[in-house]
Amino acid sequence: CVDTMVRLNNEQLGPTVDRNSLWRVQTPQAFDFKKLMAAHADFASDRNASDDAQVFRAAGHAVVTIEGDEALKKYTLPGDFKEKGSSDMRQIRTGMGYDVHRLAADEELWLGGVAIKHDKGLAGHSDADVLLHALTDALLGTIAAGDIGDHFPPSAPQWRGAASSLFVEHAASLISQKGGVIHNVDMTIICEAPKIKPYREDIRRNIAKMLSLAMDQVSLKATTTEGLGFAGRREGIAAQAIATISMEES
Repeated sequence: CVDTMVRLNNEQLGPTVDRNSLWRVQTPQAFDFKKLMAAHADFASDRNASDDAQVFRAAGHAVVTIEGDEALKKYTLPGDFKEKGSSDMRQIRTGMGYDVHRLAADEELWLGGVAIKHDKGLAGHSDADVLLHALTDALLGTIAAGDIGDHFPPSAPQWRGAASSLFVEHAASLISQKGGVIHNVDMTIICEAPKIKPYREDIRRNIAKMLSLAMDQVSLKATTTEGLGFAGRREGIAAQAIATISMEES
């Protein structure tokens, strides 16, 4: 026990108890099952025990201890379940995002906030970064905050040519305002060309910086459609994203 231990005398502070010999006992506890069942069967019904260890010890068995962990805090009183910041009182949420943009001549190609060398670029109202658009929708999805068009309508002139990193950072800020914490994002780019691998680490680093995440919290993959569909015909690029967050239960 790390707290000062005292005895109370009619609700008045009494003498201090030596805490060096006092230890809190947590669960789970592990026993030889047959011996434990026999110990319970022999335990007198008029005796009191607050856990299995006391019953096991009463049967003459030795009980050894190992160091516990505060993560095993026992929830007993109503206030325990309202404690802010308790890891097991947070809910895990996921959001999914998907976006497609058309490839066109005389356009720049941006993926994950990184300029990509290619003979065509993506057409769109902003910088048409299909990967960041999918990521934005995934982040918004974790808090049921609509989609990218609700927050940045393509009809609004101020978003013409805007960097899509603004959209991602906005979605992340909404999560933060609700007390959420982003744990990881996983993304896939779907195209025949260009090759994504030479740019993959730069894209991961860029997105990790946007979201204040470590590199191992940002996953990026790329695949083709084996020549099928609009991506296979090199008419456009698609992207998928999944985001995982945790937040206090409402």
